[in-house]
Amino acid sequence: MNIKEAKAQIENAVKAYLTKDAFGRYVIPIQRQRPIFMIGAPGIGKTAIMEQIAQELNVGLVSYSMTHHTRQSALGLPFIREETFDGVSYQVSEYTMSEIIASVYKLREETGRREGILFLDEINCVSETLSPAMLQFLQYKIFGTHRLPDGWIVVTAGNPPEYNKSVREYDIVTWDRLKRIDVEPDYEVWKEYAYRRGIHGAILTFLEIKKNYFYVVETSVDRKSFVTARGWEDLSEMIRLYEQHGIKVDRNLVEQYLQHELVAKEFAVYYDLYNKYKSDYQIADILSGQATDAIRDRAKNARFDERLSLLGLLIDAVNAEMRQAVETDQAILENLRILKLVKQDLSDNASNYVALLHRYADQERQALQTGERANAIDYETRYAYQYALRFLEEMLETLGREGALSNGEAFQRIKAAYDAAVAAHKERTAAIKDELEHLFAFVEEVFGNDQEMLILVTELTVRYYCAKFIAKFGCAAYFQHNQDLLFYERKRELLDEISALSAQ
Repeated sequence: MNIKEAKAQIENAVKAYLTKDAFGRYVIPIQRQRPIFMIGAPGIGKTAIMEQIAQELNVGLVSYSMTHHTRQSALGLPFIREETFDGVSYQVSEYTMSEIIASVYKLREETGRREGILFLDEINCVSETLSPAMLQFLQYKIFGTHRLPDGWIVVTAGNPPEYNKSVREYDIVTWDRLKRIDVEPDYEVWKEYAYRRGIHGAILTFLEIKKNYFYVVETSVDRKSFVTARGWEDLSEMIRLYEQHGIKVDRNLVEQYLQHELVAKEFAVYYDLYNKYKSDYQIADILSGQATDAIRDRAKNARFDERLSLLGLLIDAVNAEMRQAVETDQAILENLRILKLVKQDLSDNASNYVALLHRYADQERQALQTGERANAIDYETRYAYQYALRFLEEMLETLGREGALSNGEAFQRIKAAYDAAVAAHKERTAAIKDELEHLFAFVEEVFGNDQEMLILVTELTVRYYCAKFIAKFGCAAYFQHNQDLLFYERKRELLDEISALSAQ
C-alpha cells in the first residue's frame, strides 16, 4: 500500500486500541494490542505520518530511532537492592527505568496527554545485545521491569533487508504478534503532502515531467545510487534558503541530496531552465494582468514541457500567497477569540489590562509549548498561536509607551490594532483573487480551454491551500472553468459510449 493508505490503517488501529467500554476499560486488552510495524523503503515518509496522526487524533507522540540506543539506554541500568525471603536477606538485581519509558511518563506529566503513540524507528536494526529485549518489548510492552503505561500504542518502522545490511529478520513467533503494514513509494500520494509542505515549484514541475525520478534505487559495481522522497524534501528546503540568501544552487548542492548521478544532473539543468523561465515570462506581470504581447506569443508557441513549467511557476506563485492568506485567516480568528475574552474581562473593571494581556499571552505561550512538546500541533495552529502571541506582546509594548490608560481606552486601542490587521488581510485576499482572475484570463487567452486549462483547474483543486482559499474566498473564473470542464468530460464520455454502441 502507499503511505496515505498506511496512515489511514494506523490511524484506524489507534482509534480502535483507544476505544473504551462503559466501565472505562480498553475494549482490546493492553496485552492484545499488537504493535504496528511499518516496513518499507527508506525516505518515503514513514516518520512524517506519525506526527500527522498524533495531531489529528490529539494524542501525545514520543519518537525514538532505535539505531541510536544501546541495551543500557533502552533497558535501564542494573542496580542491587536487598530482599528478604523466609527471614533471610538476599541481594537482588533491579533495573532503573528505561530512557524510552521514562520519556513517555515525562510527556504525560508535562502535557497532560494520558494517551499517545510511542514510535520506534529502525526497529529491526537494533544491536545484537539489545535485540532480545526489543523482542520482549514488542510482545509484552516491557523494558526491563517497567511497562509502557496504559493508553500508549506502539508503532514501529523499519526497512526491508535489501536496503539495509543491519536488518535482523524476525521469526514467525514475533511476526505473529505484530500488525504488519508494507509501504511502497507513490508519487501521486507524496504530491499531496508536498503541496501542503510547500515543496519548491522547480521540484514539483520537474517531477511532473519525470515521474520515474521520484524514487530510484540502483546498485552498480561501484556504489548504490538512490533518490528518495526525503531527499527531494530536504533539497527543497535548502534551495529556498539558498535563494533567500542569494547563494547559487548548483549541481554540487543537488548531488548531496539526490545521490544518483543522472537524476541530479538532469534536475540541476532543469532548475537553471526553471529560473530562466521565471525571469523571461515575468510572472508578476502575468498575475497583475499586464502580460505583454511578446510573452503571450512565446507561451502560445512554446513546447509542452515549457508550458508545463510556466504553469508551475504561476501556480506556485499564487499558492504561496494563498497559503499565507489561509494561515493569517486562522490566526486572526484566534486573535478574535482572545479579543472577546479581553473585552469581557475588562468590562467588569476588576482586571487591569496590563495583567490581563500578560495572562492571555502566557496562556498562548503555554498552549504552543504544550502542543510542540507533545508533537501534536500542526503548522497552521502553531502559526495561529505565534501570531496571537506576537499581537499581545506588541500591544503590551505599545500601551506601555502610551502610559497609564483606563481599561476602556486600552481596549479601544487593542480593537483598533485588530481592525487594522483585519483590513490589511481583506485587502490582501482581494488582491490574490484579482491575481487568480488574471491567471485564468491569461491561460484562456493563450491556450484556450485545452489541456493547460485542465491542468490549472486540477492543480488548484488538489493543492491544499489553493482549495482552502478558493472555498473560503471564492474565485468566479475557477468555478466557471471547473464547471465547463465537467461538462466537457461528460460530453466526451457520452461520445465514447455512443461510439461503442455504434461499433456493436
